[in-house]
Amino acid sequence: MSSDRVLLEVRNLTVDYVGDNSIARAVDGIDFDIREGEAFGLAGESGCGKSTVAFALARLTRLPGLVSGGEVKLDGEDVLKFDKARLKAYRWREVSFVFQSAMNALNPVIPISEQIIDVIETHEPNLGKEGARKRAVELFELIGIPPARLDEYSHQFSGGMRQRICIAIALALKPRLIIMDEPTTALDVVVQRDIIEQIVELKNRLGFSVLFISRARSSPTRSIPTPRHWATAFRRSPDRGCGLRAFPARRRGSPTCRSAAASRRAAPMRCRSAASRRRRCASIPNTRARPHVTC
Repeated sequence: MSSDRVLLEVRNLTVDYVGDNSIARAVDGIDFDIREGEAFGLAGESGCGKSTVAFALARLTRLPGLVSGGEVKLDGEDVLKFDKARLKAYRWREVSFVFQSAMNALNPVIPISEQIIDVIETHEPNLGKEGARKRAVELFELIGIPPARLDEYSHQFSGGMRQRICIAIALALKPRLIIMDEPTTALDVVVQRDIIEQIVELKNRLGFSVLFISRARSSPTRSIPTPRHWATAFRRSPDRGCGLRAFPARRRGSPTCRSAAASRRAAPMRCRSAASRRRRCASIPNTRARPHVTC
């Protein structure tokens, strides 16, 4: 259950990418709050700046990216002003990250056990190697993977299992907020549903907050039914290029959504004729129109 207490407060966050002769504004002064125990959705099309926001919140922005303005406050502390020691305590212990591509996030030449133990030992050296391994076993049990597979490599797991392992690493230090950058990308719909349901179960059991980043608002909203989920939607601003700006979200059943759906149903379908498909294919070398293809 989410509370009314604000955990993370973002105000006027601005991120630029600096080139040799130009500056591209990727995030243009966005505001939002994430409460304790809340699942907050950040939705938008590809390239609109969602991951840029996530990296800025975790202080992972690197050149040519530059956080040029705004505030990110955790319990009133400005994250953008943390020194090195405070930043080390902030990452993974208070805010952890599930990166977009699980296969790229995991090291292919190091066993999964070492990757989990490394995170735990770095932040909790007093726990020791045996204690860190015991926690790694508990994490595997938590995400539903047999602990006997702990010493295997990332290529020996399926895509859904690799995503669960990334979630386990993010949970290793029991953070208060987990940033999940499209955790179901490149997975089939059945595995997507399983991953989202597991995220909901873990969230309800452990009480952490979630910043869920996705290109689509449909699937997570069915499984994470929080009142403010997807309360702010984002899309490319036509007057400012790809800068991420806030727009009011459309909810199911609202007049805007109903009228939009009605106009889509009333609009006539426009299909290419067979002759049009043949002309289009003829312009592409070594291709031909398939006669069995229908609209």
